[in-house]
Amino acid sequence: MNKDKYKEHDSSAQQVLPFETNSEELDTEGLQEWIVEAKDSGERIDKYVTESCGEDISRSQIQLWIKNGDVVVNGKAVKPNYKLAEGDNVRLIVPDPVEVSIVPEPIQLDIIYEDSDVIVVNKPRGMVVHPAPGHYSGTLVNALLHHCTDLSGINGMLRPGIVHRIDKDTSGLIMAAKNDKAHLSLAAQLKEHSVTRKYIAVVHGNVTHDQGTIEAPIGRSSEDRKMYTVTDKNSKHAVTHFIVLDRIADYTLMQLKLETGRTHQIRVHMKYIGHPLVGDPMYGRNKGNPIDGQALHAGVLGFVHPTTGEHLEFEVGLPDDMTHLLDVLKTL
Repeated sequence: MNKDKYKEHDSSAQQVLPFETNSEELDTEGLQEWIVEAKDSGERIDKYVTESCGEDISRSQIQLWIKNGDVVVNGKAVKPNYKLAEGDNVRLIVPDPVEVSIVPEPIQLDIIYEDSDVIVVNKPRGMVVHPAPGHYSGTLVNALLHHCTDLSGINGMLRPGIVHRIDKDTSGLIMAAKNDKAHLSLAAQLKEHSVTRKYIAVVHGNVTHDQGTIEAPIGRSSEDRKMYTVTDKNSKHAVTHFIVLDRIADYTLMQLKLETGRTHQIRVHMKYIGHPLVGDPMYGRNKGNPIDGQALHAGVLGFVHPTTGEHLEFEVGLPDDMTHLLDVLKTL
């Protein structure tokens, strides 16, 4: 991989070459399969599968699947404490979901826009977008179900209306579809990279370029399967554009615009160029967190209305915790 981590818009610096493959994400209705590498030899099967599946599936859920025979090693059922060997073939066949009642909850929403097709909400930091094992209440979906009588059903009963996500500890704008037609339109725009998504972030260190583009493929980390990293192996093309807004002491305030939408993309790309997000619990620096979660805010969201064809764009200011963080940094 090219060693240049990013390029300026007005420079001829060579960019990181994209490398695109069919990276497998967890498919909650299908099959997952892994071949155990030497570094994972001796690891418990329940821990290995949990880390391989990522953040949304708990270890207790994986243990239950193992006991039920939904996880097999070399074609045979095993116990949750089975120790893996190099070359083992591990297969997870995710069972059909058990019907779960997602209860509408009277959670206050900061609604920025709403009509019969779409709703745009300013999500607070700390709120999970949709129910998942371990998070069946207090989510954005629970709140939307209480507020809306109509949400699209394309993503099933656990994710009604949800077209895209932002991380639990990222605040800001997120849209949801109120019918299937709107859902398909918004999903197509996301796939075509025509949705405008701009974020404000505070990162460690002074970013030297005033603006630029980070173009580097993202895939699961081989060291920790809950995390993502820039890699040429089983990765997907990822592009993030940035503009420096201010440099404050040993920190930088940035605007970041997503061209693609990979899992943890901004967090991974900023770590990759040596400027991780302040407060990021997974990709940040171990020097105390002055903010509860990464200092990342989805401040701008724009899309074409599914019915009228009008281009809509919304912007919300920084949450209080990020404003306070900047005030503190300015005293340094």
